[in-house]
Amino acid sequence: MALVEAGINAAPMPIIDTHIHLFDTGRAAGVPWPPKDDPILYKPALPDRYRKIATPLGIVGAIEVEASPWIEDNQWVLDLAARDKIIVGTVGNLEPGDANFAAQLERFHRNPLFLGIRYGNLWNRDIGAELSKPAFREGLKLLAQAGLVLDTANPDPALIANMLRVTDLVPNLRVVMDHLPQLEPPSDAPAHETYIASLRELAKRPQVFVKISEVLRRANGRVPDDLSFYKPRLDELFGIFGEDRLFYGSDWPNSDQWGPYPLVLSLVKEYFAQKGSIVAQKYFWKNSKTAYRWVKREPAQP
Repeated sequence: MALVEAGINAAPMPIIDTHIHLFDTGRAAGVPWPPKDDPILYKPALPDRYRKIATPLGIVGAIEVEASPWIEDNQWVLDLAARDKIIVGTVGNLEPGDANFAAQLERFHRNPLFLGIRYGNLWNRDIGAELSKPAFREGLKLLAQAGLVLDTANPDPALIANMLRVTDLVPNLRVVMDHLPQLEPPSDAPAHETYIASLRELAKRPQVFVKISEVLRRANGRVPDDLSFYKPRLDELFGIFGEDRLFYGSDWPNSDQWGPYPLVLSLVKEYFAQKGSIVAQKYFWKNSKTAYRWVKREPAQP
């Protein structure tokens, strides 16, 4: 499929990208990710670079999602955001079970750009084990009381099942499930039925949202560029969660491993254009406003 450049550049509606990563590989302290031997990702990913890519495509704002477990990198990102208003918020990295969590949460929550934290299959963490600990559960309750979001990281069926436990324990906590299009569903029938049942149960909980990010994936050694390849999985998620619970995320620059940013955007624009302008607006900015309560900082931002 050739990219529909005219359709992308026309930008009939504002777009908020809810999943980008920022890091500076030239920093004296280095970065915990990406690794130095990654020829695609190991280069500075900063707001000015992102703005040059995103603005011509009609993207007016972005939410940064943590790419580091270092506590002070939460402040580093907030400092970057203070200097570039294309960043409408950040999802940071704190550990709810840590003894210092309450103080750290209070510190960063003072900044209205701090929208929540990310936790899941990242940095050798096991949310299933952590949920058995009272301190972790209390940390999640503090997060909910602050009106902040819990983003998941790199889903698998176990993480999805654990999100049911989280939302049982803290029903007022807003949860954003990321990268579900990239998840390979279980192949055996009983496990697949359990996986679908978990998604359907999460869909009954209005505080749970799904980020349609990491749509591109490899098949037989290549990355297809035709919507027909991705449509069945997108249809499944749309059918389960509906038009009010899905929103856009690119996963830039991690997405460069699968394809250029215009392709990432082109595929979902084509898919949601078929749903009509009202649904497309929900996907490209309105639903993310409900989920994240991000901060408008520039006139072009809705």
